[in-house]
Amino acid sequence: MPTRHEIREAAFVLSFEKLFREEDSFDEIFDTAESVDEFPITDSAKKLVLNVFEKAEEIDAVIAKYSEKRSVERIPKLNLAILRIAIYEALYDDKVPVNVAISEAVLIAKAYAVDTDVSFINGVLGAFSRNLTENA
Repeated sequence: MPTRHEIREAAFVLSFEKLFREEDSFDEIFDTAESVDEFPITDSAKKLVLNVFEKAEEIDAVIAKYSEKRSVERIPKLNLAILRIAIYEALYDDKVPVNVAISEAVLIAKAYAVDTDVSFINGVLGAFSRNLTENA
């Protein structure tokens, strides 16, 4: 049984792949990932990906609000995939506390991104979190 972190990481990889293969269906993305068999593609990971993309427009508006230096279109796809999952979980998944969503995003960023991107992701999510706390 994969951990919640492994589910997030799989969802990140699938989301990142989808950003490059926009013309492919989610089923094609999932099937390809399953055939490679490098990490567990669970129903939970698939559901997270589908939910994130369903809310992508709303999530991207949040990212745009807190990304002062880069428009969403200019954010590297790797960073965008990480940010979308974290913000989705923070806003729409009652089981995931905001601080956990952010910590997990930073962990994934540290594993896949360069230091400047980790700082960018942490900065965007930190500003997002502070705003949530102030408006709570």
